[in-house]
Amino acid sequence: MAMGSFNSQSHQMPTAEINMTPLVDVMLVLLIIFIITAPLMTHSVKVDLPRAASTPTPEKPMTLQVAINAENAVFVGSETVDRSALEQKFREAVAQDANVEMHLKADRATRYETVAETMSAARRAGLTKIGFVTQPGNE
Repeated sequence: MAMGSFNSQSHQMPTAEINMTPLVDVMLVLLIIFIITAPLMTHSVKVDLPRAASTPTPEKPMTLQVAINAENAVFVGSETVDRSALEQKFREAVAQDANVEMHLKADRATRYETVAETMSAARRAGLTKIGFVTQPGNE
């Protein structure tokens, strides 16, 4: 707190101090509010839930790994597939599992035409779930 005198000859500058009283008052009020509301937030209603048997979760659908390299060669798994036989390969996968998912990996140098043809063949074969696989990169 700044103290001064009424003596006009002494010309001292008032000292600057931070008044902590309002800060302490606010902190005490917040503390009291949190003390009162904390038990209300953790209160729960006890409910005796019924027990029931359920069927197991169905297995995950089959995934079809399709890769296209920089030379525009198409691979299903690790096997090279000719583009003309690609639709038949997809039909065989759909026949095995109707919910088959196709994960498509394409090299950055791959022509867009090859990717579009592969996706079109998959769609004609009945594949509805197609996902693109990428590498995580820095933004």
